[in-house]
Amino acid sequence: MRVLALDHGTARIGCALSDPSGTLATPLPVIEPPVARAVADLVAKHGVEVVVVGLPLHLSGEEGSQAALARSFARELEGMLEIPVETYDERLTTRMAEASKRQGAAAAPDSLAAAHLLQAYLAGRAAIEERPDE
Repeated sequence: MRVLALDHGTARIGCALSDPSGTLATPLPVIEPPVARAVADLVAKHGVEVVVVGLPLHLSGEEGSQAALARSFARELEGMLEIPVETYDERLTTRMAEASKRQGAAAAPDSLAAAHLLQAYLAGRAAIEERPDE
């Protein structure tokens, strides 16, 4: 299953794409406004089956104004795409992206954050799928 992860920002959006098996995340170039149309183009080009929008929560787990913007963006995408759009906790992905940059990663920081978001999302899905039925 191909998944597109988005690190939503007000100036640009970091993007990462999973491989067809849904196990690896690869950063893509960032996209800039008009963002929704660019996301739709990526979905069509890569045969994406799910879009995941990073939900920036405070460390306490509470939502702030940035989370409200991300949810609004996710709703906008839901209205124009014919595939599921989900939100997923993106806490600490920016710090992880900064560490990746220090270790020599070449992608844009926003897309590295999207790749870390996507890896966490994919790992979470795999864990759920591996649980025996209760």
